[in-house]
Amino acid sequence: MHGIMAPHGGRNAELMSESKTRAQLLVRNATLSDADGIAALAERVYPDMPPYPKAMLIGQINAFPDGVWVAELGGEIVGYCATICVSSDMALKPHTWREITGGGYGSTHDAGGKWLYGYEVCVDPRTRRYRIGQRFYRERRRLCEFRRLKGIVIAGRIPGYKRSSRRFGSPEQYVEAVREKKARDPVLSFQIRNGFEPVGILRDYLPHDRESGGYAVHLVWRNPQVENASRPGPGPQQPALPIRVRIATVQYGQRRIESFDEFRKMVLYFVDVTADYRADFVVFPELLTMQLLSIENEAIPPHEAIAHLADYEPQLIELFRDAAVRFNINIVAGSTPVRRGEAIRNVAHVFLRDGSIASQEKIHPTPNERYWWNIEGGDELTLIDTDCGPVGVLICYDSEFPELVRHLVDQGINILFVPFLTDERQSYLRVRYCAQARAVENQLYVVMSGSCGNLPNVNNIDIHYAQSCILTPCDFPFARDGIAADTTPNVETVALADLSLRALREARQTGTVQNLKDRRHDLYGVTWHGRQKKV
Repeated sequence: MHGIMAPHGGRNAELMSESKTRAQLLVRNATLSDADGIAALAERVYPDMPPYPKAMLIGQINAFPDGVWVAELGGEIVGYCATICVSSDMALKPHTWREITGGGYGSTHDAGGKWLYGYEVCVDPRTRRYRIGQRFYRERRRLCEFRRLKGIVIAGRIPGYKRSSRRFGSPEQYVEAVREKKARDPVLSFQIRNGFEPVGILRDYLPHDRESGGYAVHLVWRNPQVENASRPGPGPQQPALPIRVRIATVQYGQRRIESFDEFRKMVLYFVDVTADYRADFVVFPELLTMQLLSIENEAIPPHEAIAHLADYEPQLIELFRDAAVRFNINIVAGSTPVRRGEAIRNVAHVFLRDGSIASQEKIHPTPNERYWWNIEGGDELTLIDTDCGPVGVLICYDSEFPELVRHLVDQGINILFVPFLTDERQSYLRVRYCAQARAVENQLYVVMSGSCGNLPNVNNIDIHYAQSCILTPCDFPFARDGIAADTTPNVETVALADLSLRALREARQTGTVQNLKDRRHDLYGVTWHGRQKKV
């Protein structure tokens, strides 16, 4: 979002408190749990710029974890630095911040790229004395040398240009004056002292950077070890990934039950079976819990039924959380109606085998959900971090909106789970075709889980049609038809498949087509506006 070198403090910067000056300063790789602290830091450093969306920070960290750092002082994040690897062609040609960073998410990271591209450094103005910017630059150089990359490219702000534009006439003349020390720029002067060489001016790099007039200086630091090496280095090191992720999708048979305990036993049966097959994830269908309405077996108005079903949330959380820990498996527990204040939402819970819980609300209720059940759509969409990498969940209809999946992919997901509920074949095929499209256009795995069977006396959800499946991109490393596994339609069963995250990464970088790499970030992108929360 801001993506350019920030000064190490303004003229009005205040020193940290005495207790802070005695605290330990730690520079380390950023983790997803740092996102809130980084966002707060960016607001302090860039008070006149749009705030950093948390999802964008998550995407930056997931894109290249080895190349993202924070500086922590007394437990508070006071500095942030982000990089990606890019090809020589991308690094050295004119570009904009949006184009080279994938709209700020770092999704353009190329694991085989020969240049390290630094697109963000921001430092708390109160910490000028700690030389945090120099520490970040040193970390970048160490990473560049370790990976035997050609060098580091950055686009540096020139915040002194606007007030000096009449004097110097053009950004080129201003940069030359700074190089000759006839003028001083708080950012460019620092970068030149750190060994960076200006090679050009980038116009409209970040248009809302008014201090720099929208310009940035194209700067290069060349790795002397590679320039002088007699033979090429070992090449980039890849971050560790699981050898494979085993997925189980449950095609669940809906039928009348007598009690919650009967529902519990059926759920635990599938969790137990899939855990025996050493699955990392087991996925259940959307509104799996509608079966609970058959306990009384009375036809009641749909809006009353949904409100009644929401009362089961505490029991469901206890059931699935205990099962995830006890059977050592991550559970995507389909979805269930949940109260959020006065509203009813369709919510998917994900129970991780370490005991933690994540959730994702359905963003787009279908017309029937809105009319019959008064279900309202959620406003937030973020990935879920697991021991098998980042994943996303979109409930049924949401998978038919490409922007949502692209937003999750920009944050770094490799697997998308789609619990669905459809009553007949045409409805099912809408979800299926869209899910396959999302797998191709985003080069990711998509897992669908649906219900079959019938529920007499449960209005608006009495019949079901499903063919659950595990979908892949369409390229040589994957299944011939883009289907890793599927089920017989309308038969209660389980489908399993092993998914290679390494094959996915290789396809994204060197595949027959490279949908993610080839996006024209200079022409289009997905922007998540979010919604202001009501106080």
